[in-house]
Amino acid sequence: MSIKFKFLACFLCALGLSVLISCSSQTPSTTSSAPAATDTATTHSAHGGRKININSAILSELDKLEAKLGVPALSNKIQGSRPYGKTEELVAKNVINQQQFDQIKDMVTIEDIKLEGEAKDVDYMTKLGLMKGHLYVAKELLDLQKPEQAEPHIGHPVEEIYADVEEQLTERKVPAFKDPLIALQDEVKAGAKNAEKVNTGYKTSMQSVETAIAVLPAAQRQSPNFVLQVMNGLLDTANSEYGAAIADNKIAQVIEYQDSRGFVVYANELYKGISAAMAKSQPDAHRTIETKLAELSKTWAAVTPPATPVSTSDQVSALIKDIESSTQKVAKAS
Repeated sequence: MSIKFKFLACFLCALGLSVLISCSSQTPSTTSSAPAATDTATTHSAHGGRKININSAILSELDKLEAKLGVPALSNKIQGSRPYGKTEELVAKNVINQQQFDQIKDMVTIEDIKLEGEAKDVDYMTKLGLMKGHLYVAKELLDLQKPEQAEPHIGHPVEEIYADVEEQLTERKVPAFKDPLIALQDEVKAGAKNAEKVNTGYKTSMQSVETAIAVLPAAQRQSPNFVLQVMNGLLDTANSEYGAAIADNKIAQVIEYQDSRGFVVYANELYKGISAAMAKSQPDAHRTIETKLAELSKTWAAVTPPATPVSTSDQVSALIKDIESSTQKVAKAS
């Protein structure tokens, strides 16, 4: 009995030691993953580790869920069934089924997210960047004499994004510019018959957005690390919009295709502003980002979508993932 007891005791000690070794070997990976989650959370709301508030998220954010599940018009369905007392009500209100909810349950919340510091600034500039992307596309369509297609892109900034950023505009003492946006939208809704009035309204609206961006410190707006975070936010949203646009190897949703084009156009514009600094301080990352952005931009050769998509949604996602991986290396090096 004593021999068996000793054997059992030795076995239990060895087992305990094995568990301790196993636990300690896992600790470094848990610790090392924490910064990545923190970095991701500093991007535009609903990107990376941040959840999407189904009670308050703008359509561009809800489009991430639509792209994930491949359910047409899901963003509008979610918005139309508000408010939600809990995320599970997406199923209870027949917005999606249980199987679909299980795929996105870790992406959604009904809790407000309080942003501070740089994360708040990134969120602010990203939302204004989304406005600019919409306005860029609207101008292209107006120049093509397509006011009926331009109107939704003018409508999105005033109908959804402005309300989401309005509190920050007040905090930062930015002059309100909702009225000029509404005036431009009304003019385009009426058929954009007065070209001079439309052009003036567009310039006023775009200048208002630029003024709102300019309240951020110049050093911050010129910082590669900061700009890359904003870029990631724009590209992440473009990725979701493009995913929502594609169905059966066709561009089924033209507005989403055009939205994604506008966001990529502005992401490229932002990168040009820091490309010289990137080429000097991070040449390898610069080459990758520049190359992938150029390749990505080929997807939207024109504001009018092609009969057959240039890129699949998976190809667009892969390019954006490569860009984001390079920007994360820059963040770690800074």
